Amino acid sequence: MIRERVRDLLGKVADGTLPVADALERLSHAPVEELDFATIDHNRALRQGYPEVIYCPGKTLDQVVAIAERIAERGDGFLATRAEPEVRAALGARFPAARLNDLGRTAWLLPESPAPRGTGDVLIVTAGTSDLPVAEEAAVTAAALGNTVKRLTDVGVAGIHRLLSRAEALHSARVVIVVAGMDGALPSVVAGLVRAPVIAVPTSVGYGASFGGLAALLAMLSSCAAGLTVVNIDNGFGAAVAASRITHD
Repeated sequence: MIRERVRDLLGKVADGTLPVADALERLSHAPVEELDFATIDHNRALRQGYPEVIYCPGKTLDQVVAIAERIAERGDGFLATRAEPEVRAALGARFPAARLNDLGRTAWLLPESPAPRGTGDVLIVTAGTSDLPVAEEAAVTAAALGNTVKRLTDVGVAGIHRLLSRAEALHSARVVIVVAGMDGALPSVVAGLVRAPVIAVPTSVGYGASFGGLAALLAMLSSCAAGLTVVNIDNGFGAAVAASRITHD
């Protein structure tokens, strides 16, 4: 149960439109629900503003759908990440209102009460088109967490003029997420241009010597741009969560 729903519930008790017994019944659900294959943390939304997110790899179709059902029953909606086509299809069949994103490999069912809006925009910048799957995971996650998302696509350092021509978008963002593979140079450039927090996401895009994103990760960790924050390889989800905590401070 998200904080806004609890606040609304308490307000109704205070103004007499909801009996105390009814409010207690709505709040009486155990904060943790134990299934045979999962322990669902239902109070995470109350503590952190958004329900537990379903990471799909390693779970069966039935397990993913069952977890989604339990979360959705509370009215909180759900976000499922790294959902392969058959998983997205199963979630779409069970929840026709869910938003399925093939590029980002996500399934998102909006909650009954929307997440509180973050301040400013989360700008997601991609070095190349091949980085878009990771960037789209970040975009869907940021939107699910209540943020306004904007994008700059394919503005990598191989054609730096593409980035410099979009200075207004860069400087107006509250947080910038930069997604890049290959040599991983773009986040350092962006972090040297803007005042806003910059979160770098290395991707596994690149030729053999990129070592599946390790070269980009090490380049970002070694950046000379002060204050650049780096998440793990291909972790668009983690970058978006970090950005949302900044916009909701």
